[in-house]
Amino acid sequence: MVSTCRTLWITLLVAFGALCATPARAQAGIGGTPLTTCVSRVQPGDTVRGVLANTGRFDCTTRQIAFGRGDYWILSGRLPAPADPAAAVRVRQVSLWQDSLAVYAIAADGRITGSLDDNVGIDRHIQLGAIVEHRFTPDGAPVERVLWRVGGAANMRGIVVGARVTDDIESQRSNMLLAAFYAGFIGLCAGLLFYNFALWRVLQHDFQIAYCGLLACLVIYALSSSGALAWLLPGLANNRRILTSYLALSWGMASALAFCACFFERRILDGWPLRLIQMVTVIFGLLGVLLMAVGPIAINPLDRIFSLTMCFAPVAVGLVVWRAWRRRSDYLWLFALSWAAPVGMLVVRSLYNINLLSWNFWIDNSTMVAMSVETLTASAAIAYRIRVLSHERDEAVRQEAISRELADTDPLTGLLNRRAFLSRAITAPGSRTLMLFDIDHFKQVNDTIGHDGGDEVLRQFARTLRLHAPPGVLVARMGGEEFALLGEESAMPDPDVLLANVRAQRLPFDLRVTSSIGICHGPLSDENDWKRLYRLADKALFQAKAAGRDRAGRAPLSMAA
Repeated sequence: MVSTCRTLWITLLVAFGALCATPARAQAGIGGTPLTTCVSRVQPGDTVRGVLANTGRFDCTTRQIAFGRGDYWILSGRLPAPADPAAAVRVRQVSLWQDSLAVYAIAADGRITGSLDDNVGIDRHIQLGAIVEHRFTPDGAPVERVLWRVGGAANMRGIVVGARVTDDIESQRSNMLLAAFYAGFIGLCAGLLFYNFALWRVLQHDFQIAYCGLLACLVIYALSSSGALAWLLPGLANNRRILTSYLALSWGMASALAFCACFFERRILDGWPLRLIQMVTVIFGLLGVLLMAVGPIAINPLDRIFSLTMCFAPVAVGLVVWRAWRRRSDYLWLFALSWAAPVGMLVVRSLYNINLLSWNFWIDNSTMVAMSVETLTASAAIAYRIRVLSHERDEAVRQEAISRELADTDPLTGLLNRRAFLSRAITAPGSRTLMLFDIDHFKQVNDTIGHDGGDEVLRQFARTLRLHAPPGVLVARMGGEEFALLGEESAMPDPDVLLANVRAQRLPFDLRVTSSIGICHGPLSDENDWKRLYRLADKALFQAKAAGRDRAGRAPLSMAA
């Protein structure tokens, strides 16, 4: 996985560096020489020649967005003199929301050639970078000017934006370089999507599935905003392709904010920061639904809502980061490192969306540039986050095991306590042998050497039982000086050997003690069986004590059966 990310990252850097090799290419991302443009509204009865005969009607100073929606003529300035007058000319501009597009080439001898396309036809001219390109071959005289007729222009960013003239070689080079850039980005996102989804299936962390949603949206956005979707689906209307980009960005932002809400510790975002993130997330999610439902007929108001929400998103993220800093989140530096580029992109893109910045190819593609950085740094952040969570989980499991062991263990002797002994004894199937032990005259031991000495006697006695109890035999302290062994009859130790070892045990102050044992054998399948076995073993123990202590008493087989 690391080598794959490294390869894709190198591919992105090479493509980006090649695109930025010259200032002109860095500015356009689409190659060629920029053209000046002038605007005129379409009037009833307009014809191409009639419009060209009255160039004084064109406005060359007012910003295009000031004209609003409608149908427009756009006239270029004079094209630069070609090095080869017979070479084909390619006219390029940014793909925008419009219902129809006609592009006409005006030759120096007055001849006019061109084509008119509806919304589906526009998609056939899309090149990588979402650039609309028309190719004209001079027939005796070079192309001197270009005239566009745009029908149904939404004019949210302009009418004809990024107009340029280029040649075949530059167009092909641009497509090749952009193909490397977009392929690297899509491959990176797709690889991380499958990787994180596989991790989510195993670990089930919420931030992983949110990140998978973000990566899926980025793949769709890259396909649509790059223009590759027009190549994959030739019959797709251009406005539908643009709408897909809006949708992918809206739901991608919702996924990114959901990731933000899940990535930090729960204590960080409790209260208003979490509600704020959830509110903006819901807005982006609902905006995506609205874009699907009514986008084709209400793109202008939806675009304004989208732009304002995009402006608010960096503010929401900034407030979350501020809260994480105030509450000293362990993951703040990871989040800040991986999301600095996307947040910066959001600010720049928001300024562009509200027309405070002019169009630029890299602003238009800033999402992919920023998210290329984010996906790689966020992968490291997620890996670290999972590592920390794994350590926390392992520590929780360890603490739980310790707590469970402490709850089941007698703190003085380390043997099972009565509760744990009973819970394991009753679930054991088949017949069992129960041995009950009682240290003889233990009160005198306490009176002689004190309670601390008595505790040491209990510990020594417990070690003797544990030493002689084979695997599978339960050993427990039932309370006070009473102990118990339980297991299959064939596995139980010889009681006489146990008594001899207790008797031979050297204790504090050179004290020696003895023990009495009550033994009973019988079925043990439920609590009633246990009560019966215990009662019989206790009775046998009483008989051993009555017979002089330091011996084993056995319940008669007829009583145990």
